[in-house]
Amino acid sequence: MATHLLLIDALNLIRRIYAVDSQQSGNSPELAIKNTFFRVQNATRKLLKQSQATHAIAVFDGEESWRYHYYSGYKQSRKPMPSELAKALPEIYKAFSDLGITVYVPEHDEADDVIATLASKASENNIQSTIVSTDKGFLPFLNEHIFVYDYFKSVFITPSDVVTKFSMTHHQLVDFWALNGDKTNDIPGVPGIGKQGAINLLTTFQNVQNALDCETPPDELKRVFNKLNGNHEDYIRAKLLVSLRQDIHLGFSLKALRLPSFQYE
Repeated sequence: MATHLLLIDALNLIRRIYAVDSQQSGNSPELAIKNTFFRVQNATRKLLKQSQATHAIAVFDGEESWRYHYYSGYKQSRKPMPSELAKALPEIYKAFSDLGITVYVPEHDEADDVIATLASKASENNIQSTIVSTDKGFLPFLNEHIFVYDYFKSVFITPSDVVTKFSMTHHQLVDFWALNGDKTNDIPGVPGIGKQGAINLLTTFQNVQNALDCETPPDELKRVFNKLNGNHEDYIRAKLLVSLRQDIHLGFSLKALRLPSFQYE
């Protein structure tokens, strides 16, 4: 069997499942947690069977990452995890570990950076990986070895899906978010450029560096150029924040993520 790495964005999966269970009428907090455990475990079984993964890991977030220290407004409007769920997380870890899946909780790193590191390293070694998440931040990594799967829609996100949704290729997304900002994470972009200005610039120049190298911008983009040149530090800050790291030191090898053989019985 060819090596295939399953990378589960654990809190992305758990919180969405818990949100449904906790809103069911008549569900006590205890019952919501119990139902979440079994639904997460059932979802994971399906993912294992579907992917035929040989290796797997469920990655959680550590405490406040470097982004919170670099930019104080990072995720400031995001609602905190429900206290009942936060207290039950150690119990829910077992939904993965009971199936032989490694559970990884870094000290400070975000799950997204850890997953991006693992997927990138696997890709460099021609190993396929499937990232299970609804987080758009993984889309720039799509390639012949890295796949992104939305469990809740039961679909793989393709490069053509990215073009349809964002009006640009997945290779351009980081520059797009750096220019336009990322509201879901409270990351501001370059003031005054906006979504259409970012699309227009990237459609013409493919990336920001090409635009910056242009000595004579077209008339229709002069306003965007003036905003970019006048607020270049905002672009640099936003690009750092929206770019997922691929160099996290993890302290374990792929061999440690090997799944037991009973997974597909």
